[in-house]
Amino acid sequence: MRWENQLVNPVLSDDLNPTDDGEERAAPPLPLALANSVRRTFNTPGFAGITFYEVQAKSIINKVPGQSRVPFQWTINPYRGCSHACAYCFARNTHTYLEFDAGRDFDSQIVVKVNAPELLRKELGNRRWRGDHIAMGTNVDVYQRAEGRYQLMRGIISALRDFANPFSILTKGTLILRDLDLLKQASEVTTVGLSYSVGFVDESIWRSVEPGTPSPRRRLDAVRQLTDAGFDVGVLMAPILPGLTDTDESIDATMKAIAASGATSVTPIALHLRPGAKEWYAKWVGHHHPELLPLYRRLYGKKSYLAEVSQREITARVRLAARRHGLGASSANEARDLAEPTEGTGRSAGFRESHDRGEDYAQLTLM
Repeated sequence: MRWENQLVNPVLSDDLNPTDDGEERAAPPLPLALANSVRRTFNTPGFAGITFYEVQAKSIINKVPGQSRVPFQWTINPYRGCSHACAYCFARNTHTYLEFDAGRDFDSQIVVKVNAPELLRKELGNRRWRGDHIAMGTNVDVYQRAEGRYQLMRGIISALRDFANPFSILTKGTLILRDLDLLKQASEVTTVGLSYSVGFVDESIWRSVEPGTPSPRRRLDAVRQLTDAGFDVGVLMAPILPGLTDTDESIDATMKAIAASGATSVTPIALHLRPGAKEWYAKWVGHHHPELLPLYRRLYGKKSYLAEVSQREITARVRLAARRHGLGASSANEARDLAEPTEGTGRSAGFRESHDRGEDYAQLTLM
């Protein structure tokens, strides 16, 4: 995402007094990209402490840099920042591009591209657009709480359906069920890939490290409803947290729950810590599990990823658990290619293995 492409139109009024919805002109000092945005707060418990910056984006389909090594070339991100507040989310550092911090601001200062659906229709209709696959949920969650208010995804999915453009969604949000009707319609004309991120089912850890997300059980209930509707839904067992959710007992309990949900595949991904996320997660560990700080210093040090041998060991144990519960497991190091759309496609497409490409699927940021 290049912020010079996120220009905004000034609001029509110079009134600085909040409306009933808490609307006001964004006040300095703010980054240039947000200087003329509409700033809103909402007096409802679900949005307490969160500020929304409504912008008129100049572009919405984003080209993924070639060096990113992910199995897709194009993304749509209607939001920046994420109220899921996952302590480990490696998208955190992108908030510093807006002169926000990668910690609390990432959780509470949310940029909303309010014109995303209309802009998408324009870009899909451009004769230069070739109908390539578009991935969503690869930066921050498109079904975070803000989506309940702004409802951008209904317009986005409708546009993709109308242009028969293949797409995929990775989420932790149960709000996706609201759009089940549109997902079904889209799946009749193009390829629709759906995946959930569920790294563990321990509710005490969930409440602490992913405080803004639906519980793992609610996510897996959503997987069941989507599979009952005819979709093949994959689960990213991610992240697996060293010293917390990497025990055989945790892996087995998580795999058992995933298998019971009707998921068609599971991919384990060990925790990775990019700059920004590493500092915020270390603060969380220091507060909630200080006894684990030496372990994390030893495992990560100045690195972002676990050693390859440790990743392989985790994958092997997940595969054993998957076999016990009758579910296939893939390695995070076995990169995936999204299946190409076909005429009259079925409900959804999963990921095809493409190990030779050497792509790094673990870079999806919801983990």
